Amino acid sequence: MNKRTVLWIILDLVFLVVFNTVFFVVAGTEHPASVWISYGFIHFSYIMVLVTPFLIRKSRSAAVFGFSLYSISSGYFFVEFIVGLIFIFIGSDSYKAALVVQIVIAGLYAVLLLSNMIANDHTAEDVERHKYEVTFIKDASSRIKLLVGKASDKKANKEIEKTYDCLHSSPTKSKPAVSSIEADILDKLSALENAVSTNSIQNVIAISKEITNLVEERNRKLKVSN
Repeated sequence: MNKRTVLWIILDLVFLVVFNTVFFVVAGTEHPASVWISYGFIHFSYIMVLVTPFLIRKSRSAAVFGFSLYSISSGYFFVEFIVGLIFIFIGSDSYKAALVVQIVIAGLYAVLLLSNMIANDHTAEDVERHKYEVTFIKDASSRIKLLVGKASDKKANKEIEKTYDCLHSSPTKSKPAVSSIEADILDKLSALENAVSTNSIQNVIAISKEITNLVEERNRKLKVSN
């Protein structure tokens, strides 16, 4: 455990130490159920603030996701702290009002937190999918571009150029329906690179045509599914 971790733990414990010290020194230990219910909910709301970092999905947008979840948890703690203190000061012998009000507040918090976590997961998946879509066309085009002019045959080089133009001009947006075609394109790219390196002219021409056909099939399917 490094020094920074220790300092964060100490910082997290400051509220609990101060609150509990004031609570027990000023109010003692004899309280009705409504007070203990409020005491428990205040601690629960604070613990949720501490737990929030573990609920944030790891992604490139983690900072944005974290801000929204922190805002919700911090807001819940602030509201619960005020409401809890009110019930503690009132010290009612009946526990029902304290329990119902704070259960409702906790329920609203749970709905907001979970709905935001679901929305964040959906957004993260969209970001990752978009990243893959852009990367697929960019990387595949770059790999073919490196092969342009490398074959010893003019016709073979023209086929490679044709394949490059077809792939480079393809839409970056993808769909699950074409994932298998994209996998085939990547496999054929590896075969094309090997054919060029071994100067297998017939293979270069044949594989280039196969890749072009696969790219055109991918683009057709994407157009139909839109």
